[in-house]
Amino acid sequence: MKKDKDIRANESNRGPENIGDILGRLFVSRGWGRKNDRLRLETAWAEAAGEQLVKDTRVLGMKRGVLEIDVRNAVLIQELTQFHKRGLLGKLRKSLPGVTLTDIKFRAGVW
Repeated sequence: MKKDKDIRANESNRGPENIGDILGRLFVSRGWGRKNDRLRLETAWAEAAGEQLVKDTRVLGMKRGVLEIDVRNAVLIQELTQFHKRGLLGKLRKSLPGVTLTDIKFRAGVW
């Protein structure tokens, strides 16, 4: 019985914790990291795509290095795929250092 108390006392008396560890656990538990990542993607897309394209597109997310973009109509999907994709990838890679971006996938969306 005394050993159990000693073990619990030692666990609770480890000393001060690193603030980075505490904040990391807080961000994960609240989901703030995902929201921040999403905002970062949306901001990078808005800068790369420009005002004209942003009003007819929206960021769905990123999976395995592929940025998924919802597009309002099929004609715009073709234009983005055929004429703008390479340039958009270049701009996005510059504005998202440290993020592995291999492709952009455009999907027809309704909103």
